[in-house]
Amino acid sequence: MNELRNAEADSGRFRVRLWAVAAVVLLAFLLIVWRLVVLQVVRHDDLAEQAESNRTAVVPIVPMRGQILDRNGVVLATNYSAYTLEITPSRTRDVDATIDALSEVVDIQPRDRRRFKRLAEDSRSFDSLPIRTRLTDEEVARFAAQHYRFPGVEIRARLFRTYPLGEVGSHAIGYIGRINQREKERIDDSDDAANYRGTDYIGKLGIEQSYEATLHGQTGFELLETSAGGRAVRRLESHPATPGGAVILSLDIKLQKMVEDLFGTRRGALVALDPRNGEVLALVSKPTFDPNLFVEGIDQENWQALNESINKPLLNRALRGTYPPGSTYKPFMALGALELGKRDPKLVINDPGYYNFGGRTFRSHEGGLGGVDMTRAIQYSSNTYFYSLAVDMGVNAIHDFMAPLGFGQLTGIDLGGEVRGVLPSTEWKKNAYKKAEMKRWFPGETVSLGIGQGYNSFTMLQLAVAEATLANGGTRHVPHLARSIRDQVSGALAPVPQPPAVALGYQPRHLDIVRRGLAAVNEAGTGRRVFAGAPYTSAGKTGTAQAVSLGQNVRYNARLLEEHQRDHSLFAAFAPLEEPRIAVAMIVENAGFGAATAAPIVRRVFDYWLLGQYPSEEDIAAVVRGQATVPVGVPRRAEEVPLGAQP
Repeated sequence: MNELRNAEADSGRFRVRLWAVAAVVLLAFLLIVWRLVVLQVVRHDDLAEQAESNRTAVVPIVPMRGQILDRNGVVLATNYSAYTLEITPSRTRDVDATIDALSEVVDIQPRDRRRFKRLAEDSRSFDSLPIRTRLTDEEVARFAAQHYRFPGVEIRARLFRTYPLGEVGSHAIGYIGRINQREKERIDDSDDAANYRGTDYIGKLGIEQSYEATLHGQTGFELLETSAGGRAVRRLESHPATPGGAVILSLDIKLQKMVEDLFGTRRGALVALDPRNGEVLALVSKPTFDPNLFVEGIDQENWQALNESINKPLLNRALRGTYPPGSTYKPFMALGALELGKRDPKLVINDPGYYNFGGRTFRSHEGGLGGVDMTRAIQYSSNTYFYSLAVDMGVNAIHDFMAPLGFGQLTGIDLGGEVRGVLPSTEWKKNAYKKAEMKRWFPGETVSLGIGQGYNSFTMLQLAVAEATLANGGTRHVPHLARSIRDQVSGALAPVPQPPAVALGYQPRHLDIVRRGLAAVNEAGTGRRVFAGAPYTSAGKTGTAQAVSLGQNVRYNARLLEEHQRDHSLFAAFAPLEEPRIAVAMIVENAGFGAATAAPIVRRVFDYWLLGQYPSEEDIAAVVRGQATVPVGVPRRAEEVPLGAQP
């Protein structure tokens, strides 16, 4: 009986185990069925796409970058094709050893190694980085024969940017450089990330940066069928890249080069505008630099020379250099007084050679000018007249009148990096200083504003915009360099849209009074020797601005000062007087009187633009030495002077 019960118990346990195993098998089967449903139904489209991508590869086709040209069609930036030797660090076991071995096959200089190291620091390990560019055909052949020795090293045919005129106009044209990690992240987060697949270089400065989207073009792609090893078998589909548009500038690059030559080794800036529409005819910042140095990644020696130079060649002085405008500010003070009803133009002020205010003596012409009305005050640059005018107007009224002219404001030019400068007011001073005793505006601080000194600090671009506004009758245009865009496929030209001009509403009779004073400057005032014999009429104002403040009773003596402490030389002018076609503002740093150094350069600019004359070599040399007034020698026809002509 016991044996029977034990047999039944064993049989029951066996059935339980059997059902458990069956349940497990059933569950496993159901899991398999569920997984098959997921893979073959739910994720069918996704997996099919992945399977397709395993046998295909999308290769971006980088577009050819658009050219940059001047107003006459002179090429300022273009491209050329060359072979480059590149290393992908993640695919190379020992990068340093690989470079050492490569140096036995192709010429690799220490600067190439330093540039590669710097690029590697700013890039990802799987980026392809150049160790040598512009390989010769012989070097390409030598490497190809030993390619098997160098995993992770490839020869690629790439387009390189080149700037045929080197340093000429470099601050305006700008340059391109390799995309760094920060820029890469910014592009990846933008809506244009797909368009930059395969792109290694972008605009970093000037027009190259401002018109990056236009110059870059549209990236194309090739859809390739690949083998299991990832090698391309055949092309399945191809969409060619669309080349970038050509940006045509308003710059006259021959005028630009002429001015740069006239500066010589001196520092400064010049901006020439067409007062009728705001086109920039020349935008000079001296010293310049060669943008070709940056295309492949600048080496340490050149970077150090540029970055540490006391002359700051990388500083765009036209947009970012701020200076007191000196006496070039006086015509705008006069116009403000007329518009605000602060002074009758016929009122005669005695100029004894100084101005007393608040217990201080402010100096003017030695010996004084005697009685001067507004026209004579502009013509002979009476400090006393404009000292008293500033006091009559007050700092806030001066600020409110000057701001619409563009002083202390961003002009909106189509270049990055522009600075505001300083157009002082009581509110500005409150915000500019932290100490309570420094926040207060003192009446004596207003005096120097009348002659363009004190806290006044503007760019030459701002002064040029104001001069152009005065020239055209009171309409302010936004200055711009890009004139039109040419489609590289169709050849169609499209003008670059510009913001509408703003009429400032000045009374014509007030403008005429100021313009008569400026015409008198070049006819019989401080500019008469420079503009003697000119076959056109012009209006201008010389300026001499302090680079450092002198004590109240200290008389200026350039010979006793270091070069960088000497006064700046300025000139602002427009021509012809009746229908102005060009307005110029310029500064030569630490060069002394405006009539002696800056005005002669402007005379040559007007002769070029209005008469088509290019100065003789003798005349250029005299201007560079600071010993010129009227042009000397026989001027050349501008169209006959090669662009590569040297002074």
